[in-house]
Amino acid sequence: MKTFDARMLWTRDGWRADAGVSVDEHGRITALEPAEPTASASWIVPGIANLHSHAFQRAMAGMAERQTNPTDSFWTWRETMYRFAGRFDPDALHAVAAQLYAEMLEAGYTTVCEFHYLHHAPDGRPYDDPAAMSRALVAAARDTGIRLTLLPVLYMTGGFDGRALGERQRRFAHGVDDYLRLLDTLGEDVGAGLHVGACFHSLRAVPTEAMQAVLATLPAAMPVHIHIAEQVAEVDDCLATRGARPVEWLLANADVDRRWTLVHATHLVDAEVQGLARSGATVAICPTTEANLGDGLFPLRAYLDAGGGWGIGSDSHISVSPVEELRWLEYGQRLATQRRNIAVLPGSPSVAETLLRGVATSAARSTGHAIGALDVGQFADFVLFDDAAPQLAGMTREDALDRWIFSGNRNLVRDVHVGGTQVVAGGHHRDRDGIAARYRAAMRTLLTD
Repeated sequence: MKTFDARMLWTRDGWRADAGVSVDEHGRITALEPAEPTASASWIVPGIANLHSHAFQRAMAGMAERQTNPTDSFWTWRETMYRFAGRFDPDALHAVAAQLYAEMLEAGYTTVCEFHYLHHAPDGRPYDDPAAMSRALVAAARDTGIRLTLLPVLYMTGGFDGRALGERQRRFAHGVDDYLRLLDTLGEDVGAGLHVGACFHSLRAVPTEAMQAVLATLPAAMPVHIHIAEQVAEVDDCLATRGARPVEWLLANADVDRRWTLVHATHLVDAEVQGLARSGATVAICPTTEANLGDGLFPLRAYLDAGGGWGIGSDSHISVSPVEELRWLEYGQRLATQRRNIAVLPGSPSVAETLLRGVATSAARSTGHAIGALDVGQFADFVLFDDAAPQLAGMTREDALDRWIFSGNRNLVRDVHVGGTQVVAGGHHRDRDGIAARYRAAMRTLLTD
């Protein structure tokens, strides 16, 4: 048993002064109790769950920003992504994922949902160990200390019309039986710090019968994630082939509930907003990637008014910062409405407080881990502010969270603990240099020719 003292501790009920967090040998909180803060004590907030990650795409960040077509869009960006995806093997994936996960921890993410579809060799043949690429991600998470929800992706078709996958998509492919065997294999490794969930790439990539067959076999509590309604073209194709919008169709044809996470859901009409909120599902909003790809803006204010659950993800990792995701979630709404301070709820005028309560509320149900708040029984995943930073000078209970989110681009995270184990000290991951060296070596190989 060990106790971590806080100068201020952010709980479900707000800031608590001079509290201690007692943690057992399994990394779970056993008590919140008054304590005398030490000289090194700081303001403590729960770690943030990153609900959507494609780890391999960290390697291509900044490399798709040159115009290739006067009508550049998500669909032309995919061409660059496919070229990168075709170069990865398990060793390269491990090196890139470890770099990404260390960056996430330094920024205040303590859990990541890895939406993983690089299953096979580039020519589509399974590795001798069909789970080799998944195991590379698990190893990267364990090496860095981040909590992981691994989401192996079912990817079967190239469009709503059922067309075969293209040559560059072959390494993504599974049949239903092989996919279920992969879930079973990975489930054998579930333990401290790792959960496995089910994942459908999208409605266009998974036929109805295949989705129903997988859902019929899953444990009742297993998280289920899916890309949906990210692009207008996707909405139009779904209407043309299935006679309904993507979220509309999913709500009518699947038992969407609290274990579901719908990634993006950018393009919704009011009936979908209301139905999605009623379902109890979570929307994983990825503002920096959605901006980078030109996807559009999620209807946040209407969704908050409907009581919907949501969280954030860094997706393609052109930014690895929960602060930037949350800030731009709010800023996008301000630009669209020409108003300020959009994401607030009754009785809580602080934008940052509303945003942080949102990500805290969705964390456990999207990841399957007991996380999100510093409560008894939950894992002791938490972030200490760098309260010596000039940006936080003189902070108070009323403005500390807003200053963290809205006061600039300096990282204001000092220390990070996952399950009570320190993984970041003084803003630096415990193996930053070694991880970076392996990443640089991997990038030299990936970028050859």
